[in-house]
Amino acid sequence: VDQIRDGFFSDGNPSEFSDLTDILLKWDRFFLLADYEDYVKCQERVSEVFMNKKKWAEMAIHNIASSGKFSSDRTICEYAKEIWGAEPTWEKLPSPHAKV
Repeated sequence: VDQIRDGFFSDGNPSEFSDLTDILLKWDRFFLLADYEDYVKCQERVSEVFMNKKKWAEMAIHNIASSGKFSSDRTICEYAKEIWGAEPTWEKLPSPHAKV
């Protein structure tokens, strides 16, 4: 952010991206930078583990095995029921290209 604010990416023009840096540093309602330091540390650990192919494969297999319960259809259905109170229907919707 300092490099952006100081004009490193804008040929020495510090005001070029001032809107962006102001949003990130003053009005970051999505907290994009709040956990950036932890993100960098995690990426460093990922890079380290990736170099150990056996460990990486082991972690990948565990991750895949643990994802069995996840289903996007089930998740969307639960969300629709719990948040919106919507129930599934068996209505067939026409193709967006069909003449109505």
